[in-house]
Amino acid sequence: MALMIVPFASSQDPDALSRLPDLHLPHLQALLGRLQPQPLSDPALDEDSPHLPHEWALAQAMGVQRTDAHAAECGLPWAAAHSNAPSEPHAWFTPCHYQIGMDHVRLIPATDLALNAEHSQALCLALAALCHEDGIDLRWLSANRWLARGEALRGVASLSLDRVSGRSIQTHHLHQSPGLKRLHNEAQMLFYTHAAHDERVAQGLLPINGFWLSAAGACAPPLAAWPKPVVLDGLRTFALRGDWAGWAQAWRDLDATLAEPLARVQAGQALSLTLCGERHSQTWQTPNPSASPWRERWQGLWRRAPTLSAVLKAL
Repeated sequence: MALMIVPFASSQDPDALSRLPDLHLPHLQALLGRLQPQPLSDPALDEDSPHLPHEWALAQAMGVQRTDAHAAECGLPWAAAHSNAPSEPHAWFTPCHYQIGMDHVRLIPATDLALNAEHSQALCLALAALCHEDGIDLRWLSANRWLARGEALRGVASLSLDRVSGRSIQTHHLHQSPGLKRLHNEAQMLFYTHAAHDERVAQGLLPINGFWLSAAGACAPPLAAWPKPVVLDGLRTFALRGDWAGWAQAWRDLDATLAEPLARVQAGQALSLTLCGERHSQTWQTPNPSASPWRERWQGLWRRAPTLSAVLKAL
């Protein structure tokens, strides 16, 4: 069965909700009419949950879980899962800019900061020396992501980058342990005095003044039999930036790509489609071919009853 996941399919932002009634998505509507809704498998998530529903849905599809079984409180160990030694504690460090307000701190991730590879590598190398003092090995992966590894990261609670990007965060979310609190503070001073700071300011760019730690922990085996879900990620950027007009247009663009999976379902192929909002994920699957035709007919009438707007608003 093909697996498809749509992150940021809905939002509780009033502007996003106001656009749902006018969101015309014919291919998605047709797919939901042919697929059977599954019971909600996740609890309602709030702003203190370490991940968003699409991250839980993806972890379930790929068999990703922590060795200490505390994913609900501490988060999912994505960094370890994508490493060569998943049984050892890892985390992702994301260079970022903390925008300090009168009563809040807003996190702007590297993806929105035009951070080039040269500056990113230089900052990572400088921070690696501090990390080494805490037994953490820090390695550069890309301009927007660095990989940390070490026992200090075992059992650490962390909110995902999708959970905090562009949003007001609480300062206690930064300090997962006394050692990491010190590392956050020292990184701020280190980056402020680094040559990359002045170069970015001279270019009119926001400086990198910290990092965000996410996806911490060790990953439980096995990992070999991961399914390969298709993640339709075209809504992410607009949702994280709060650009709901762009998000609505991105939904229309994404809907056009659903013409092909709709045709496959109409031809008898199996599909699982998961739509994810801020509180819930909802999965629809190809009906069981052994079920009674009359039962399917009545279920089909029930499935088509909710409007698409109502379906998305419930996520």
